[in-house]
Parts: sequence; C-alpha cells; structure tokens
Amino acid sequence: MSSADRPATRLATRLAFLVAGFGMACWAPLVPFAKARLAVDDGILGLLLLSLGIGSVVAMLLTGVLSARYGSKPIIMAGGIGLALVLPLLTIANSPAMLALALLAFGAALGSIDVAMNIHAVEVERAAGRPLMSGFHALFSIGGFAGAALMTALLSLQLGALACTLICSVLMLIAMLGAWPRLLRSVQVQEGPLFVLPHGAVLLLALLCAITFLVEGAMLDWGALLVIGAGLVSEAQGGIGYIVFSVAMTIGRLGGDAVVARIGDRTTLFWGSLIAIAGFVVLLTAPVVAVAIGGFLLIGLGASNLVPVLFRRAARQKVMPTGLAVAAITTAGYAGVLAGPAGVGFIARLGGLPVAFWLLTALMGLVTLTARIVTRADA
Repeated sequence: MSSADRPATRLATRLAFLVAGFGMACWAPLVPFAKARLAVDDGILGLLLLSLGIGSVVAMLLTGVLSARYGSKPIIMAGGIGLALVLPLLTIANSPAMLALALLAFGAALGSIDVAMNIHAVEVERAAGRPLMSGFHALFSIGGFAGAALMTALLSLQLGALACTLICSVLMLIAMLGAWPRLLRSVQVQEGPLFVLPHGAVLLLALLCAITFLVEGAMLDWGALLVIGAGLVSEAQGGIGYIVFSVAMTIGRLGGDAVVARIGDRTTLFWGSLIAIAGFVVLLTAPVVAVAIGGFLLIGLGASNLVPVLFRRAARQKVMPTGLAVAAITTAGYAGVLAGPAGVGFIARLGGLPVAFWLLTALMGLVTLTARIVTRADA
C-alpha cells in the first residue's frame, strides 16, 4: 500500500477540508460584531469584506505555483494554522485599516488551504483508485455547519468574541496537528514552468466550476428572496429553502463517491446537472411552498457532486500541471462566488429575480451539454 492510499492519509485530507470549512464559517457570525465595533456603514463593510476575497484569490494563484514546485503539505499546514492564528485578530482589530489587513491575511490562509487540500485530495484519490472527492468536499460542508453552529452557540452564552475565537482556534490547531504527520510529503511536484496560462480543457473546467459555485452562491444570497417575493413564505421562514438545499448537498456528497464509482464522471455530470435544472424549474414554477422546497432539494442533490467531479477531471487532464489546473478552477469557482451574487442582483434589477434564476438554469445547462467533452480521456 502506497503512503497516498493509507487510511491515515485519507483522514489527514478530511481534517484539512474540515478545518477549511470550519474556519471560514467561524467568521460569518462575527461580521455584525465587527460592524458595531468599528461603527462603519454597509458600504465600508462591503469594502472590508472585499479584502477577504482579494486575499483568497491572490493566495489561490500563488498556491498553484508553490504546490507545483514544493508539494501541498507545507501549504496545507500554513493555511490551516494561519486560519487559527488570524481568526482572533478579526475580533480585536480596532480600525477599518487593521480589519482590512486581518481579513486580507485570513483570506490568504483560506485560499491557500483551499487549493492545496484539493491538490492533495486528487493525489490521494488517484492512489486509492476509486472516487473519494465527494466525501472530502462533504467534510468541508460539515465543517462549515459546525463552525457556524459552534461560534453562534458560544456567542449566545455571552462569551466575548475574542474568547469564542480562541476556543475555535484551539480546535483548528488540534486538527491541523493531527493531520501534519499523516499528510503526504510531496504531491505532484512539478519541475516544469511555474506558471501556465489556463487553456484547453482547463478553461472549460474553470468555466463550469464558476457556474456551479455561482449557483451555490445564488442559493445562499437570493434563494430566500425568491420565495418571499413569490409570496410563498414569510420573511421569517425565508431561510428554510437554503437549509434544505445545504442538507441535500451534504447528503449528496456523503453518498456521492459510491454513486460516482457506479455510474462514472460523465453520467454524474450529465444527470446531476439535469436534476439541478429540474429543481430550478420546480422552484420557479412552484404554486405552494412545499413544491418550492422540493425544488431546493433537487438543486442541492443535483449540484452536490458536480464540483468534486470537475476537480477530478482537472487532475486527469494532460494540458497543464495538476497543481496549476486545480488552482485555476478553484480560483474560477471562488470568482463565481464573489461576482455571482452581484451579477444576479444586477439582472434582477433589470428584469426581476425570476429572470435571473432562469438565467442560472440556462447556465447549468452548459454543464449538461459539455459533460461528454470534459470527461473524454485526457481531455
């Protein structure tokens, strides 16, 4: 058994995904506290939050380069430990400039571990000879739920924000120390060029990844407003749809490896995207809330395994080094998360929110139409 196919190595990979999701989610409940502490308006807060995105994107681009040369283990460790160390700083930054710098560092840590853990995961999956990527991504989702839930629970106990983040940071450090000796020493180290402009199949994979992440971001930011605007639920109940979507996506990923092993990447992309499209149609034409909830469920189940398959295909293509290809599609996906909600809002302002969601449906159709192309051998 190679070191990449040991249970301990798979555990370390899962811990990395768990920490990444956990760390990212710990920040969300702290946003209102940061806004109140600095006494800034929504406009300034939006600019501050942009610092996190900038840090993430820059780090993602650099991580592909560094992983191609040095392997992913040191970057996974630096990213995970960085999240743990910077998180408490987000609660004590006493000026907008200080918070912007802290968010830039937090985003860089998040972007670094995000790319490096996916590069590590594709190597572990390759060594195992069977699909594992969906399970790894499920741990990211579980980490996100756990991080948001724990931070919210700690804050509700009237603990100070700094104390809450210190508790969460200790948990992340413990997980990273547990992963450290079990991570692969070297993953897909490349001696070739340190930068290759994305091209060929990688460009298509990046586009599809951006679309899929865009759909996920739109469900988070606009799903509730869609069903509220249609008069199906009250404002207090608007979040039910996203909860169903999130649970469906997590369940879909937990069982996704077995499904992909049975039906293959191409069929998973084709039918997964088609199920998501059906979910959008159900959601947009739902006469009552129960039917709309069914739409959220279908979208979550259908989309759940698209991103894991796209990462796997990035590892199998031959036109770019694996590390650079994974970095490219990760960055594209994150760009979809950053730019997507604003794009949906712009289209909604011109033609209404349902029009924007019909456009998302059409974009998801590109995944269906290109499933054969992106799953060709050595595509």
